Amino acid sequence: MNRFERNIGFKGEAKLKYLDGEVQVLTPGDFVRCAVTGRAIPLDELRYWSVALQEAYVDAAASLKRYRDTNPRAAE
Repeated sequence: MNRFERNIGFKGEAKLKYLDGEVQVLTPGDFVRCAVTGRAIPLDELRYWSVALQEAYVDAAASLKRYRDTNPRAAE
């Protein structure tokens, strides 16, 4: 399943495996949580994630914050 397929009928938090350019649904649901903000992200709005860290981000700013937090030399 790729990120464009919908999980209609599944309510609650999904568990995903984040891949390059797509996600694999491990546990069906209709949203995931942002690793930085804790906000719910509907699966059809999920655009940012880390394959290395296996976590989702609500927006580019949250993604950049996590990158800088986990790569201290990048902030220099």
